[in-house]
Amino acid sequence: MTLRIGYRSEAFPSVYAMRSGTLTTTWDELLWAAITIGRPSTYHVFRHGPASAHEAIFRLALVRMAIQEVWPGRLERTDAFVALDPTEKGMVSYFLGMMLCKVFAGQLLGTPWLLHLDVFRNELNPLVLGRSRPDLIGQDHSGNWLAFESKGRSSVPTEGDKMKAKSQALRLICVNNSSCALHVGSLSFFRNETLEFYWRDPEPESADPIELPEPEAEWRYYFEPALRLVSAEVGSTLAAEREMADVDVTIHPKISKLLERGEWLGAKRAADQLRDEFSAEGYRADGIRVTAGESWNKQFEYRER
Repeated sequence: MTLRIGYRSEAFPSVYAMRSGTLTTTWDELLWAAITIGRPSTYHVFRHGPASAHEAIFRLALVRMAIQEVWPGRLERTDAFVALDPTEKGMVSYFLGMMLCKVFAGQLLGTPWLLHLDVFRNELNPLVLGRSRPDLIGQDHSGNWLAFESKGRSSVPTEGDKMKAKSQALRLICVNNSSCALHVGSLSFFRNETLEFYWRDPEPESADPIELPEPEAEWRYYFEPALRLVSAEVGSTLAAEREMADVDVTIHPKISKLLERGEWLGAKRAADQLRDEFSAEGYRADGIRVTAGESWNKQFEYRER
């Protein structure tokens, strides 16, 4: 079933012809974004290896707990989300913000590849990264790099929230000596219980710039959660968790062997070349296909105490 998310765009360069309106999406696309977002550092627990599959299950569980579909294809927050304490709401809202940022970037900016900036901590002094910096970097189909500061709110954001998101995105000026084409500040939020999205991109200026090398081994953090879910052995605890999540994940055979050998950059480059073929066969541009089960189209059943 088609889902609809209202959004507002501001101050994008005219070449992008970015408008405000309603984005159509599906649970399949939302859950693909949740699994492949590139590692949410705020509450990231598992570093790598088989535990990454549990991280993927954790991400799916956050989505299932926080939002549900209501007629006609509208997403609203659940009573379970409303009942969270402020700190918990902040954590979940942050993740929803990154998930929607990836969906919107993929659809409207041709940028399906997003990585969390924290995967570069080994290359950069943590003091350089600091707290005021963008969350995500992305690469579009033309090879351009984009910076994203992604936030989430449980209510309508203030003008201050919007400006803060933009100012943090401005700090990233280049990747592999290539200037970032956009510095986008984005926010997901709820208006009268309904999920909405906002993003903006005014002209860049930064007095405290961050320059990144080109990602190589860092693509591991993008692919690994999906790879570990696919690799879960039948009868294992992880396979049972995957079944409970009611989500089917597959990876295209033309990159799955590369991923199994740990050739993360090779898989990413192959996917760039094969994205049209992947799309024709029902996969996303990264070679991953996520299919939500029927339970995702149903609202929660609430029990009386």
